[in-house]
Amino acid sequence: MDGRNMNVERYRDPSLFTGLLEKAIPVLEHACESMGRKIRIMEVCGTHTVSFSKSGVRQVLSDFVELTSGPGCPVCVTDQTDLDGMISMGKKQETIVATYGDMMKVPGTHSSLYAERAKGADVRMVHSAAQAVQLAKDYPSKEVVFLSVGFETTAPATALVVMQASKEKVKNFSVYSAHKCTPPALEALIQDGHQIDGFLLPGHVSVIIGRKGWSFLEKHDHPAVIGGFEPLDLLASIYLLVQEMGKSRRQVVNHYPRMVKEEGNLRAQRVLAQVFTTEDVRWRGFGVLPESGLELAPAYAAFDAKCRYSLEESKSRVIQGCRCGEVIKGKESPLDCLLFAKACTPEKPLGPCMVSSEGTCSTYYLFEREGRA
Repeated sequence: MDGRNMNVERYRDPSLFTGLLEKAIPVLEHACESMGRKIRIMEVCGTHTVSFSKSGVRQVLSDFVELTSGPGCPVCVTDQTDLDGMISMGKKQETIVATYGDMMKVPGTHSSLYAERAKGADVRMVHSAAQAVQLAKDYPSKEVVFLSVGFETTAPATALVVMQASKEKVKNFSVYSAHKCTPPALEALIQDGHQIDGFLLPGHVSVIIGRKGWSFLEKHDHPAVIGGFEPLDLLASIYLLVQEMGKSRRQVVNHYPRMVKEEGNLRAQRVLAQVFTTEDVRWRGFGVLPESGLELAPAYAAFDAKCRYSLEESKSRVIQGCRCGEVIKGKESPLDCLLFAKACTPEKPLGPCMVSSEGTCSTYYLFEREGRA
């Protein structure tokens, strides 16, 4: 076992977990008694949602902590109008649409990428943005459109391939950007008066934006901890977060220093600033959030699929009864949705939260249904 694996195994050590749990329980009990209720914490990241459920830490803490999921699944927060626009790209002749696997079965208003491929559209799953630009090189007679969805974590990779395509003059390549910035969504939740006692902040996003990227939470005096994804990470982050709640003045605590630095990844930030501009964009469940979307800068407008193609106009709407918009805001649990695990399943999803591997509904379907928790 190499040193890196040994380091990961340390964060999965049952004896360390048990020792910390024994230390944390009195603190959690005291906090609950003081508030007269359970502690309400939002895990912002979809990967955290999966980790809490898959590891069983959610159940271990359930007597003291109510964990609610936040807007941390990029596929889930993509607005229906963007999904419909992306699906319309697949209907264009002599066009190859490239996207990540999670996007294939997400239902639009009238269709999905998976359904369009079944009808003959050339829709291909890729594992990286680099594969998409390579498709454009391999098929110079066709237009290749990369449907780019993600937060600050994946946006730098998209930016780099746009720079590459520009440098190499790959003229048959374009990007439909649905990249979003995470902090504006948390700002919106706070301004909306959401009753959240503290945020467990996403480790992956924090690698890019750094601890300083969350400094606005300190202006709101809102408890927050940046945490990792292993069982000991999860428990320690909650423990620290509850301790932070008891302080007169709160700071954003970086409990993931092995990956997250104060300033973040400055090189990635420079690449993002060069290729993208921040714009007001629409999020599922939130509506339009100021300066929350990453659109291609004017210097790279030639690679912007939204500018290059006229998109099919249709009135977008979500499936009646789908509660994805409320789930990603932490207003409801998937278990509150009447469609959950009945009309809506991973095999026949009615909303993106049941499709994505980071979707809250998908996670609860696998781990939190009756008899599985």
